Amino acid sequence: MKEEKHSGGRPKKVIKREAATGVRFTKAEYFIVKQKANKAGYRITQYIRLMALEGQVIARLNPTEKELIPQLIGMANNLNQLTKKAHQESLLTALLLFEKYRVELDRILNRLRHDQ
Repeated sequence: MKEEKHSGGRPKKVIKREAATGVRFTKAEYFIVKQKANKAGYRITQYIRLMALEGQVIARLNPTEKELIPQLIGMANNLNQLTKKAHQESLLTALLLFEKYRVELDRILNRLRHDQ
């Protein structure tokens, strides 16, 4: 039996981009497009492709936003527990806990606003 020899390297892509085209920019235009791509979190070629095909680019999450997502998930879980507690115990207990979570949520939202 013959063994297949693997040459190593990256595996072949399933969908291969075969057609290439060039776009010429002035230095000012290139700088603007590059800044927009960086702000959105994409390489310039990805950004141009998305803009050409979809007409818009949704920015990727920055590190601060990624850090805050687990906190927001935890707060959502806490609010569910709070609702359960309000049904089981008293509304006053739930109200006090809700105020604590509201203050924390305001802190996170302010942090997000200042990062942008």
